[in-house]
Amino acid sequence: METRLRNYLVVTGGYWAFTITDGAIRMLVVLYFHMLGYSPFEVAMLFLFYEFFGIVTNLVGGWLGARIGLNLTMHIGMGMQILALLMLTVPDTWLAVPYVMLAQALSGIAKDLNKMSAKASVKTLATTGDGKLFHWVALLTGSKNALKGAGFFVGAALLQWIDFRGALVVLAGLLFVVLIITVIMLPSGVGKMKRKPKFSQVFSRIPAINRLSAARFFLFGSRDAWFVVGLPVFLYEVLHWDFTAVGAFMASWVIGYGFIQAGTPRLLHRHETGGGTARTLAFALALFPAGIALALMLGWPPATVVIAGLVFYGIIFALNSAVHSYLILAYSDHDKVAMNVGFYYMANAGGRLAGTMISGLAYQTGGLEACLWWSAGFALAAGLLSFALPAVKEAY
Repeated sequence: METRLRNYLVVTGGYWAFTITDGAIRMLVVLYFHMLGYSPFEVAMLFLFYEFFGIVTNLVGGWLGARIGLNLTMHIGMGMQILALLMLTVPDTWLAVPYVMLAQALSGIAKDLNKMSAKASVKTLATTGDGKLFHWVALLTGSKNALKGAGFFVGAALLQWIDFRGALVVLAGLLFVVLIITVIMLPSGVGKMKRKPKFSQVFSRIPAINRLSAARFFLFGSRDAWFVVGLPVFLYEVLHWDFTAVGAFMASWVIGYGFIQAGTPRLLHRHETGGGTARTLAFALALFPAGIALALMLGWPPATVVIAGLVFYGIIFALNSAVHSYLILAYSDHDKVAMNVGFYYMANAGGRLAGTMISGLAYQTGGLEACLWWSAGFALAAGLLSFALPAVKEAY
């Protein structure tokens, strides 16, 4: 058990380090390219491949992890992130949109390889039936989101202190050190299947996993339908917050819901978690964007309504997301966990991409209220898809 715990801590530490760089590079790119005079649309386009390749990476990454081992796919992800960081250290004249989109594509592939590897590794390291699985995956998921928010601050601070290229070099150097440490400390072959899986096996044949993946698509579509574009533009244009206040608020929200995710097992305080829990939380989640939209339409104070609504939405979203992250591991066999997690996070990435597109289009045509109605509809769909999910009995 001590070896399992040590390996879990190594995986978690590597994931933490990677996540900080992921949040930092996003903030660096947004701020620096805005300073270079890129339009908001051009800045948004820089992240298009980042999101799109998340879908492809999760689908292929799970299959790859089952063939070569999750520790190796995690290390490949770290190496690609280091390359993506260093690619952006070239002179400004090289930083055309296609070039930066390519660097962001590498970063997106790296992020999803690292996430899939870390989450799937937890299944192989936790002992079945002792309650560790829910606690370990909740801690990993929650801490990741908290540190991604912290990465926003790190990126902005490094940009101010040592400029854009200096920040990128520092982040790449630190991640390289972490890569070497995890290569030395982790055993080889984690999550590797005894029989080489065929690529056709990446598509799950387990109904519970398919339904959970579909629910995950709509859950993250619900979040990003108003969080990615609609909310920050609303805070800037309608509430007249400056860029620093907008960024700090959104980073604080991500950190806050990360802490909620990490504490989900204790907060729910239940001995049976499954479709019923996921369904109840999804239906509860749908109430908040719908309620915020109605309050805004009735002319209630927008700042109070949006901030309070976002806090409660974040709490329920965090609980629902943590339950999903536990269920995908609980439903998976040990030898197929990498492919199942890859398939599940492919749906997650698809939901993010759909939500991002809806967020921009809905805000442009109908304001924040339109984004919120889309968010409520997606959360409702996630709840409906959770009806047939089985329960998982595990004492924790």
